Amino acid sequence: MADNIEVLGRETSISNSENKVLRNTYALLGATMIPTVIGALIGINTSFAWLFAMGPLMQLGVMFGVFYGGIWLVHKNANNAAGVWLLFAFTFMMGFLLGPILQAALSLSNGGQLIALAAGGTGAIFFALAAVASNAERDFGFLGKFVVVGVVLLILAVVANAFFAIPALSLTISAVAILVMSALILYQINQVVRGGERNYVLATMSVYIALYNMFTSILHLLMAFAGGND
Repeated sequence: MADNIEVLGRETSISNSENKVLRNTYALLGATMIPTVIGALIGINTSFAWLFAMGPLMQLGVMFGVFYGGIWLVHKNANNAAGVWLLFAFTFMMGFLLGPILQAALSLSNGGQLIALAAGGTGAIFFALAAVASNAERDFGFLGKFVVVGVVLLILAVVANAFFAIPALSLTISAVAILVMSALILYQINQVVRGGERNYVLATMSVYIALYNMFTSILHLLMAFAGGND
């Protein structure tokens, strides 16, 4: 009897710990939207002529440098207080880098509607996936390899399209990105719920990256298929 009580106590403690990580992840994810929006507002009103003047590979180099450099810094400091502030700095820069696509969208007659629709669609997909992934009885661990392979293929496709600039390939990349990012959200939240991820800073960053790429991909597709001209 005492052994059963002890086991039950350990399971309850583990469950509470996992719930705390999940709550902290959602809270921090919500907080990261503030620097993202601030960065985006600044980006919308910034000229990116200097970036467009570079060759395609240089543009990718700048984008990848900011992206992976930020990820590396957050990972290195995920277990101390600096990790949260670095994550905020990272999300601010990512928001700022939304400037070019937001400017392109706003140049369309229905650009504001497309941005709102992309944001709403991203939010709806996230809440649906989070609800499914939050069931601890379901194990989405098998998606880990799929996400890794998918991300690698996406990076290779983006680099290839920098050379060839094929519209159809660009749209295909966006469609596949939505699928891969959806898998990443399922995997990451399920890992937190099942105790596979105990660091809410890292969990938040993974989900944020998925939402960021999902939003830009949806917006890209909407601009291509539903964008109106003035």
